[in-house]
Amino acid sequence: MAAVDMVEDAGFEALEACNAAEAVAILEGRTDIHIVFTDIDMPGDMDGMRLAAIIRDRWPPIHLIVTSGHVASRDLRLPPDAVFFGKPYDERQVTKEMLKRSLNSGAGPTGA
Repeated sequence: MAAVDMVEDAGFEALEACNAAEAVAILEGRTDIHIVFTDIDMPGDMDGMRLAAIIRDRWPPIHLIVTSGHVASRDLRLPPDAVFFGKPYDERQVTKEMLKRSLNSGAGPTGA
């Protein structure tokens, strides 16, 4: 299942970015984003680690969930409070984490 489908099936609105630069552009145009779920490996000049650092610097309240099938969490320097899921990840665990973080930020699934 694609990540967007997983997020939508959990009741959240999902916005998909083709690369990190597009993700930044989306964030610049919206104020209702509470969670970003990103892969470390992304096309373009910026990877998911750099994206996570930019989000932490520019939008500190946004919760970060990071994934990768190529690195282990012990090899990463994630921003504070970011959560890592190695691939293949358990979709239930990821969506459970999204729900927990969205409720902590006063948001929730769109169907809730």
